[in-house]
Amino acid sequence: MYHRFNENKYPSTNTKIDIFKKQLELIETNNIEYYDPIKFDTEFSYPKKNKKILITIDDAFLSFYENAWPILKKRKIPFILFVSTEPVGKSGYMSWDQIKEISSYDFAHIGNHSHTHEYLLNFSQAEFEKDIKNSIKIFKQKLGYNPIYFSYPFGEYNLKQTKYIKSNFKYGFGQHSGVIDLTKNRFELPRFPINEKYGDLERFEFLLNLFPIPYKSMRPDDKFISKSQNPPTIRIEFFKDQKNIENIKCFSNEGNEWRNSLIKFEKNILKINFREKFTFRRGRVNCSLQDGSIWRWLGIQMSVEVD
Repeated sequence: MYHRFNENKYPSTNTKIDIFKKQLELIETNNIEYYDPIKFDTEFSYPKKNKKILITIDDAFLSFYENAWPILKKRKIPFILFVSTEPVGKSGYMSWDQIKEISSYDFAHIGNHSHTHEYLLNFSQAEFEKDIKNSIKIFKQKLGYNPIYFSYPFGEYNLKQTKYIKSNFKYGFGQHSGVIDLTKNRFELPRFPINEKYGDLERFEFLLNLFPIPYKSMRPDDKFISKSQNPPTIRIEFFKDQKNIENIKCFSNEGNEWRNSLIKFEKNILKINFREKFTFRRGRVNCSLQDGSIWRWLGIQMSVEVD
């Protein structure tokens, strides 16, 4: 997941274009193909034999159009550009003509990123639905269709919101780290955020070589944690005879400090307990697993009600 390109005053969302080029080189050096998300419709529910990379870009900043789009266009690298309809045409953002130009290429896909890009968890359900309906209306007016892909602003959502997204889109993307496989909820798909801090080439190559941690189910279903539920208990049921799962290690930002999580296995069920409440609005848990010669990864993001 990318945002800005060569906007160096925004390091938390920026990627320098020379680094972006080197990241693409690493993808190809590792003999990994790019994934065209249009294949989700025919391939999502089937096991994959080969790892592939899907590039996504949030917010439709003008710096994407000016700096990264020429590279992707020349090499016909597939991607999804997620657009919030309200900022289009404003200073620093792409115009509708530029978005239409991009959407005319068969390897370039447009996604819906809400209308306002506000912190939608502060909205009532009626306000949330109004925002999404507005974005859908504008997409149909400007492009002639509503995209089938949606990404949640800030990667945050609650269960009612995901159910509404499910009724209007085919796929939803968050901002929790991880590798997509057929066990993942197609309306809570993970992505690895890439920026100046988390986009150095050593880390990028590490991410390229990660594999998913499959699971049968995860609780709680609702990724919004109220004050009365904080800290939560996460329960992950793995498949029977899943190899090396006992080697899993998890870390969380409970108490706003990254530390080892307290984990307990009961047969093939993992319970993650937390010593302290989550004090930041985004609670994160990252689990890694050394499975023979490969590393597997699972990221979880919770939206937390805080004072």
